[in-house]
Amino acid sequence: MAFPAALVLVLLVVQFGVWRHAVHVAEATAAEALASARVHGAGAEAGRVKAALLLSQLGRPALRDARASVSRTADDARAEVTGVAQAVVPFLELPVRVVVHGPVERPGGTGDGW
Repeated sequence: MAFPAALVLVLLVVQFGVWRHAVHVAEATAAEALASARVHGAGAEAGRVKAALLLSQLGRPALRDARASVSRTADDARAEVTGVAQAVVPFLELPVRVVVHGPVERPGGTGDGW
């Protein structure tokens, strides 16, 4: 009786680790997509391209059904990455959703070098 309970506990701990890794992949993808979209002269498409590239390289084993959306206005850029963590425990599907946003870079500066 104790062995099956211990086995389930170990699988749940491994599942949590896989979910945390999937969240980390989504966070890294969203941050890079946001950084690409915020650059002066770039746009939301630059962020989408960066997100697609990173998800194809990093996301396949960890993040199933991964989707990224990037939007940009004159003042703000936003990136969202969603998906489902790879299942270790067959009946457990853990969703992943990361949203980041930040101001768009502006041309010019103070001129003081800092």
